[in-house]
Amino acid sequence: MKYLDVEIRDMTDSDLPMVMEIENLCFKHPYKEKDLIYEMHENPVSNVWVIEYSNASLGLKTVVGFVDYWVTFDSGTICQIAVHPDIQHSGVGSELLKEVIKDAKAKKVKTLTLEVRESNLNAINFYEKHGFVISHKKPAYYSNGEDAIYMILEVK
Repeated sequence: MKYLDVEIRDMTDSDLPMVMEIENLCFKHPYKEKDLIYEMHENPVSNVWVIEYSNASLGLKTVVGFVDYWVTFDSGTICQIAVHPDIQHSGVGSELLKEVIKDAKAKKVKTLTLEVRESNLNAINFYEKHGFVISHKKPAYYSNGEDAIYMILEVK
Protein backbone atom coordinates (compact mmCIF):
# COMPACT_ATOMS: atom_id res chain seq x y z
CA MET A 1 0.00 0.00 0.00
CA LYS A 2 1.29 3.46 -0.94
CA TYR A 3 1.30 6.11 1.74
CA LEU A 4 1.44 9.05 -0.66
CA ASP A 5 0.59 9.09 -4.36
CA VAL A 6 0.05 11.66 -7.11
CA GLU A 7 -2.37 11.72 -10.00
CA ILE A 8 -2.43 14.08 -12.96
CA ARG A 9 -5.93 14.53 -14.35
CA ASP A 10 -8.18 16.99 -16.16
CA MET A 11 -9.13 19.98 -14.04
CA THR A 12 -12.80 20.18 -13.01
CA ASP A 13 -14.92 23.00 -11.66
CA SER A 14 -14.59 21.55 -8.15
CA ASP A 15 -10.81 22.12 -8.37
CA LEU A 16 -11.22 25.88 -8.93
CA PRO A 17 -10.93 27.02 -5.28
CA MET A 18 -7.59 25.25 -4.77
CA VAL A 19 -6.28 26.18 -8.21
CA MET A 20 -7.19 29.82 -7.58
CA GLU A 21 -5.34 29.69 -4.27
CA ILE A 22 -2.23 28.36 -6.03
CA GLU A 23 -2.70 30.90 -8.84
CA ASN A 24 -2.81 33.81 -6.39
CA LEU A 25 0.19 32.56 -4.42
CA CYS A 26 2.37 31.95 -7.48
CA PHE A 27 1.75 34.75 -9.94
CA LYS A 28 2.22 38.53 -9.76
CA HIS A 29 -0.72 39.01 -12.12
CA PRO A 30 -2.90 35.94 -11.60
CA TYR A 31 -5.65 34.76 -13.90
CA LYS A 32 -9.16 35.41 -12.70
CA GLU A 33 -11.46 32.46 -12.10
CA LYS A 34 -13.39 33.28 -15.27
CA ASP A 35 -10.14 32.95 -17.25
CA LEU A 36 -9.58 29.42 -15.97
CA ILE A 37 -13.21 28.51 -16.62
CA TYR A 38 -12.76 29.72 -20.20
CA GLU A 39 -9.61 27.61 -20.56
CA MET A 40 -11.38 24.51 -19.21
CA HIS A 41 -14.69 24.78 -21.07
CA GLU A 42 -14.38 27.05 -24.10
CA ASN A 43 -10.83 27.17 -25.44
CA PRO A 44 -10.66 24.33 -27.97
CA VAL A 45 -6.84 24.12 -27.93
CA SER A 46 -6.38 24.20 -24.16
CA ASN A 47 -5.37 21.31 -21.91
CA VAL A 48 -5.86 22.14 -18.24
CA TRP A 49 -4.72 19.56 -15.72
CA VAL A 50 -4.17 19.37 -12.00
CA ILE A 51 -1.77 17.26 -10.00
CA GLU A 52 -3.37 15.84 -6.90
CA TYR A 53 -1.63 14.34 -3.87
CA SER A 54 -3.40 11.47 -2.18
CA ASN A 55 -2.74 10.10 1.28
CA ALA A 56 -4.25 6.63 1.12
CA SER A 57 -3.98 5.90 4.83
CA LEU A 58 -5.94 9.05 5.71
CA GLY A 59 -8.24 9.02 2.68
CA LEU A 60 -7.25 12.58 1.77
CA LYS A 61 -6.73 14.17 -1.65
CA THR A 62 -5.59 17.69 -2.41
CA VAL A 63 -4.68 19.58 -5.57
CA VAL A 64 -1.11 20.84 -5.27
CA GLY A 65 -0.44 22.16 -8.77
CA PHE A 66 -1.80 22.70 -12.24
CA VAL A 67 -0.84 23.31 -15.84
CA ASP A 68 -2.55 24.98 -18.78
CA TYR A 69 -1.05 24.32 -22.18
CA TRP A 70 -2.28 24.75 -25.72
CA VAL A 71 -1.78 22.52 -28.73
CA THR A 72 -2.21 24.08 -32.17
CA PHE A 73 -1.30 21.78 -35.02
CA ASP A 74 2.33 20.73 -34.46
CA SER A 75 3.23 23.27 -31.77
CA GLY A 76 2.39 23.68 -28.12
CA THR A 77 2.49 26.60 -25.73
CA ILE A 78 2.73 26.32 -21.97
CA CYS A 79 0.53 29.13 -20.70
CA GLN A 80 0.91 28.39 -16.99
CA ILE A 81 2.40 25.82 -14.72
CA ALA A 82 2.28 26.28 -10.97
CA VAL A 83 2.86 24.31 -7.80
CA HIS A 84 1.79 25.37 -4.33
CA PRO A 85 4.73 27.25 -2.76
CA ASP A 86 4.77 24.90 0.25
CA ILE A 87 5.88 22.00 -1.95
CA GLN A 88 7.86 23.67 -4.71
CA HIS A 89 11.20 21.95 -5.39
CA SER A 90 9.67 18.58 -4.47
CA GLY A 91 9.44 17.21 -8.02
CA VAL A 92 5.73 17.95 -8.49
CA GLY A 93 6.37 20.57 -11.18
CA SER A 94 8.71 18.17 -12.97
CA GLU A 95 6.01 15.50 -12.98
CA LEU A 96 3.54 17.95 -14.52
CA LEU A 97 6.02 19.09 -17.16
CA LYS A 98 7.00 15.51 -18.03
CA GLU A 99 3.31 14.71 -18.56
CA VAL A 100 2.92 17.75 -20.84
CA ILE A 101 5.93 16.64 -22.90
CA LYS A 102 4.61 13.07 -23.07
CA ASP A 103 1.17 14.31 -24.19
CA ALA A 104 2.73 16.71 -26.71
CA LYS A 105 4.74 13.86 -28.20
CA ALA A 106 1.61 11.70 -28.48
CA LYS A 107 -0.13 14.58 -30.29
CA LYS A 108 2.80 14.92 -32.74
CA VAL A 109 3.80 18.33 -31.38
CA LYS A 110 7.25 19.33 -32.64
CA THR A 111 7.98 22.27 -30.34
CA LEU A 112 6.82 23.52 -26.96
CA THR A 113 7.25 27.21 -26.18
CA LEU A 114 6.64 29.52 -23.25
CA GLU A 115 7.34 32.98 -21.93
CA VAL A 116 8.70 33.60 -18.45
CA ARG A 117 9.48 36.81 -16.60
CA GLU A 118 13.14 37.73 -16.93
CA SER A 119 13.31 38.11 -13.14
CA ASN A 120 11.94 34.60 -12.50
CA LEU A 121 15.29 32.81 -12.37
CA ASN A 122 13.83 29.79 -10.56
CA ALA A 123 11.41 29.17 -13.44
CA ILE A 124 14.09 29.75 -16.09
CA ASN A 125 16.38 27.26 -14.35
CA PHE A 126 13.49 24.78 -14.01
CA TYR A 127 12.72 24.90 -17.72
CA GLU A 128 16.40 24.69 -18.70
CA LYS A 129 16.73 21.61 -16.48
CA HIS A 130 14.02 20.02 -18.63
CA GLY A 131 15.68 20.85 -21.94
CA PHE A 132 14.15 24.21 -22.83
CA VAL A 133 16.55 26.74 -24.32
CA ILE A 134 16.31 30.50 -24.40
CA SER A 135 15.39 31.68 -27.86
CA HIS A 136 15.13 35.44 -27.38
CA LYS A 137 13.88 38.24 -25.18
CA LYS A 138 10.52 39.97 -25.66
CA PRO A 139 10.99 43.57 -24.48
CA ALA A 140 8.33 45.05 -22.18
CA TYR A 141 6.14 41.96 -22.62
CA TYR A 142 4.41 42.19 -19.24
CA SER A 143 2.05 44.95 -18.11
CA ASN A 144 4.64 46.34 -15.69
CA GLY A 145 7.17 46.67 -18.53
CA GLU A 146 9.24 43.64 -17.55
CA ASP A 147 10.85 41.68 -20.36
CA ALA A 148 9.89 38.09 -21.09
CA ILE A 149 12.31 35.33 -21.89
CA TYR A 150 10.99 33.17 -24.74
CA MET A 151 11.98 29.53 -24.36
CA ILE A 152 11.58 26.55 -26.66
CA LEU A 153 11.85 22.78 -26.44
CA GLU A 154 12.16 20.49 -29.45
CA VAL A 155 9.85 17.57 -28.64
CA LYS A 156 11.53 14.26 -29.45
